[in-house]
Amino acid sequence: MRKIKLVVFDMAGTTVNEDNVVYKTVQKSINDAGYEFTLEEVLEHGAGKEKHQAIKDVLASKNITDADSNEIFQKFKSNLDAEYEALDVGTFDGINELLRELKARGIKIALNTGYNSRIANLLLKKMNWQLGKEYDTLVTADDVVNGRPHPDMIQLCMKNTGITENKSVLKAGDSIIDVEEGKNSNCGITVGVTTGAQTRAQLETIQPTLILDNLVEILDHI
Repeated sequence: MRKIKLVVFDMAGTTVNEDNVVYKTVQKSINDAGYEFTLEEVLEHGAGKEKHQAIKDVLASKNITDADSNEIFQKFKSNLDAEYEALDVGTFDGINELLRELKARGIKIALNTGYNSRIANLLLKKMNWQLGKEYDTLVTADDVVNGRPHPDMIQLCMKNTGITENKSVLKAGDSIIDVEEGKNSNCGITVGVTTGAQTRAQLETIQPTLILDNLVEILDHI
């Protein structure tokens, strides 16, 4: 087993159970602009990314170049605000116990996300997760210049927690781009989890160290 000092967990679909509301809202915002995409297409091309980039990549998947992606993004943000105000957000079974066990083992916990800071903190408030208790740092898409799959967010997580050795970092997420981010950061362990955006078959294409059906299973590997 590799000695891990820092775990970097994605939020939606990995530690936060919000029933894919973000990508359902991306789908609605794009389709309301006159296009036709399934949720599966949105997840395939947009999962894990900063959300304006996700919209652009979903559109590009059908070679749509004349859309006003910024206008769609602005509508997405207002639609998402309305969805989140009413949403009952929680976590997955066993995650709170997992966080406590990681803390007991002296392992730092970082959350990173393609959300902006305002949305990420709204989710955490709804879950009653507190900095210094459930997690040690939060890094969002608007904290860095380059979002996933670039290593910038994980590098900032490491800086914020005082971890200097990449191989002592585990990155876990529910999308291919999460795993790519971990690989581009030279993390010691990359984990794909099947509780969110993408399937085991999709995750297998990027060859993470582990594919798990429940994030709690990482305790058997660190």
